[in-house]
Amino acid sequence: MSEDLQALASDSAMHAGAFLAGVEQVSTGASPQTAVAELLVHVAQALGVGAMLGAIDDVIPPERFEADAGRDPDADPLRDRLAALLEGLDEYAYVVDPLLPDKPVIGRVSDDVADIAVDLAHGLRHYQADRPLEALWWWQFSYLSNWGDHALCAHRALLSVLAHQRLDADAIDTQAAEADALLSPDS
Repeated sequence: MSEDLQALASDSAMHAGAFLAGVEQVSTGASPQTAVAELLVHVAQALGVGAMLGAIDDVIPPERFEADAGRDPDADPLRDRLAALLEGLDEYAYVVDPLLPDKPVIGRVSDDVADIAVDLAHGLRHYQADRPLEALWWWQFSYLSNWGDHALCAHRALLSVLAHQRLDADAIDTQAAEADALLSPDS
């Protein structure tokens, strides 16, 4: 395995672990006021890694079969906690394939994040079992076939929520918040 692929595997594993830990922390509901922004950051960082995986040549392990990575984690508890945390903001409409537009379907950020977590965890188990090439293959394949699309949809939905929260604010409320920020002793 080349040094470049080894470095990409290591970097991807670090980001996969950070994503899993980050979304798990968000799902606890400890900071509901920042949950959308935190999820946006975690999804954006995963997309950055995915873009790197998508940009390189196909990773093909010499064995041509996937070693057993063990049982995938049950994503339902994470999905359920996120759905409860994002109640009223979880669902969004999207077009499945923008090159073949059809009527929009309903997606859920909680489903997307849980699906991304399962795919990243699967590759991480390969990496932790000292199969970095297998991990890269899995992350690349699953990015192109599954979690990349889920991440894009979730990112767009989360960005839309933040944009509405910030840009649709009442002018008087916005001015009051700006005045409070300017007058606070911490400024």
